[in-house]
Amino acid sequence: MRARRLLAYAWAGPTTAVGLIATGAALASGGRARNVDGVLEVHGGFATFALRRLTLLQGGAAAMTLGHVVLGQDADSLARTRRHERVHVRQCERWGPLFLPAYLGTSAVLWLMRRDAYYDNFFEREAYTLDKLG
Repeated sequence: MRARRLLAYAWAGPTTAVGLIATGAALASGGRARNVDGVLEVHGGFATFALRRLTLLQGGAAAMTLGHVVLGQDADSLARTRRHERVHVRQCERWGPLFLPAYLGTSAVLWLMRRDAYYDNFFEREAYTLDKLG
């Protein structure tokens, strides 16, 4: 089982690396980080700025998953979205380095089709469905 976990971390590694870069920026700008069940949760500083200003969602996003890193606007956002974001962590473990291109590509195709690039995205639909199932 341990080998399987290590493989999951390695396969998701490229996406996690992007999350670690964002983590460094958040910590350098006053943010905080902690490990929760093998996932690095980061909030404040750059993480808050990025989620409020650099997403396509009206009003920003409460949280975002990048591999085994979850960025949140604040600790409450991380707690409130934990189940949803853990679905994205598992998606990153399945898709590995293809996760970000697949997610962004799906959103781009949906946008070109004049559909909602966030809520109609397969990855978000799966996360919302599994989150509701608990």
